Amino acid sequence: MVSREHKRAALHEKLQLLRSITNSHALNKTSIIIDASKYIEELKQKVERLNQAIGTAQNSSDKDPRPVQVTVETLEKGYLINVISEKNCPGLLVSILETFDELGLNVQEASASCEESFRLEAVGQNEESTESVDAQVVKQAVCQAIKNWSESNEQD
Repeated sequence: MVSREHKRAALHEKLQLLRSITNSHALNKTSIIIDASKYIEELKQKVERLNQAIGTAQNSSDKDPRPVQVTVETLEKGYLINVISEKNCPGLLVSILETFDELGLNVQEASASCEESFRLEAVGQNEESTESVDAQVVKQAVCQAIKNWSESNEQD
């Protein structure tokens, strides 16, 4: 009798653990297991999407000898722009700063390193105009500047 009680308690404990891991609100065993099954399917789909994204990123980095990562975050007044490349990119800083100028962004603070790799962290603020540029537009403009810079360096 004791072992049956022990097994039942262990099973109940495991079901409660499964319920918490899968964020299930179900109360009976069958519903908990069904929720867990759905959760596993969702995880499989996420893994597939991530694997596809990794494959796409690897393919694009194979084509681009100098992959560059760009992130743009919206701040209270302006943007935090990060550009990172594992390789040295002579002339890229100038291209990016020219793009900031075209967008009407004043660089308030910047930190750049162009020694063995390229790193730029800049805080850009819209010039006195009341029009705000969308962060995605800033990112696209910086990516386009990088692409233009990369194409001009391929020709050299």
